Amino acid sequence: MNSFIPRLSYDAHKPLYIQIYEHMKTEIVSGRLPAGEKLPSLRNMAASLKLSVTTVELAYSQLAVEGYIYSREKSGYYVGNAGDILNLPPVYKAPQLRPQAQKDHSPIENTYADTALFDFVKWKKCLNQVINEFPLQLAREASPEGEEALREQIALHLYMTRGVLCSAQQIVIAAGTQQLLNIIAGFFRQKQIHRIACEDPGYLLRADAFRQQGFQLLPTPLDREGISLSHIQKHRPRAICVSPSNQFPSGIVMPAGKRYALLRYAHENDCIILEDDYASELRYFGRPVPPVKSLDPDAPVLYLGSFSSVLFPSSKISYMVLPQQLMAQRRQILSRYNQTCSKTEQLALALYMEKGLFQTHVKKLRKLYSQKISLAVESLKKAFGKSIRITGRDSGLNMLLEVHLDQSADQLCQKAEEAGLRMVPYKSFCFPGHPAREAEQNTLIFYYHWIPLEQIPQAVNQLAGKWLEGKGLPARPASQGGKTP
Repeated sequence: MNSFIPRLSYDAHKPLYIQIYEHMKTEIVSGRLPAGEKLPSLRNMAASLKLSVTTVELAYSQLAVEGYIYSREKSGYYVGNAGDILNLPPVYKAPQLRPQAQKDHSPIENTYADTALFDFVKWKKCLNQVINEFPLQLAREASPEGEEALREQIALHLYMTRGVLCSAQQIVIAAGTQQLLNIIAGFFRQKQIHRIACEDPGYLLRADAFRQQGFQLLPTPLDREGISLSHIQKHRPRAICVSPSNQFPSGIVMPAGKRYALLRYAHENDCIILEDDYASELRYFGRPVPPVKSLDPDAPVLYLGSFSSVLFPSSKISYMVLPQQLMAQRRQILSRYNQTCSKTEQLALALYMEKGLFQTHVKKLRKLYSQKISLAVESLKKAFGKSIRITGRDSGLNMLLEVHLDQSADQLCQKAEEAGLRMVPYKSFCFPGHPAREAEQNTLIFYYHWIPLEQIPQAVNQLAGKWLEGKGLPARPASQGGKTP
């Protein structure tokens, strides 16, 4: 049992449960804890470390979410099948980045709009500082790859919060993901990539962007762990689009073993993994799941991120991190594009991050959204009982509702719109020819995040009035109070 027990530093700034999580993850990745090995129970581990059971449970839960361990009912926790983890080179490297002093910086409309989502006063102060202090910077042409000050802040932020090790030179900024996809298409052509595997169901706007650029798409089904590797291995694409930390729209989190297997496929087949980490900041239970990019800094992973979901929708600031395999073509590809992202907003965001305001804002969002989720789930269950099943609520800006009310998904969405709520049929994110599964036909994507916290019970009651109208099933009043999970 000694190999299970970490040495904890009670004086460290790092929480104890994270120390346990990191120790056990390292033991699993190194092979010292083999697949199938039974782990100490929560109570035994807590007793050995003289900690509370809750602290140990937090560590085990995060390991389970990421696929390093799994639980068996009435049996306990076991080490997961990490597969190809042991065959990859070491993934841990000493950080190369250091904080740098600031240089002379040479949804759609809804009935409800939550004004608590963003502090525009602080954002305005950053904008004013840029205008007042850096007028010469604004008078110059914007850099095709984005402003260096913002790229440095993004590189530091990715290392500190997502474990992604990269330099500012690897980062490219653009006004929205669509512009980035146009640039990525140029890189793919340089590498003679003509076919791209896309998750089915998945984010179809991304797939359509590649289709319009003349690429052949390979719709790839999902299994319980995300994109189907057997389908990938059968068709051998040289580019794969995935959202492993929060697959849209299913909410599936790809476990660690499958992530390493995906990396191995990419290494062996001269393949580029396009990792869309769109909801990386917004995980409400446990720690954010490390992206594939963080597992192997030298892997051919092209990492996509965006600030739109955590700032405000009109801030179309997105970025990508190029793998070393594409850096040689960087200058040639970018020379074909003008920077479309506002230079003023880029510099304002750099200041916003440098001052620590961005991370404070993200923490505020997580707390607020977790409260909204709890209250929305409670209200929906009270209003509809067993007529709905709620999933996909651990991260992101939406949840999934599997509804059984003898109405089509389109009808339910139309009635939701009449109640002032945004819902979209799950099936609308499936490729043509996607096999019709009954559960998917009845599933809706519910964008809860726009609704002010105090208005959620009222909104659910209005929804129940529309959905249950004429059904002889009076809506049960939803709770008027919320709680934080």
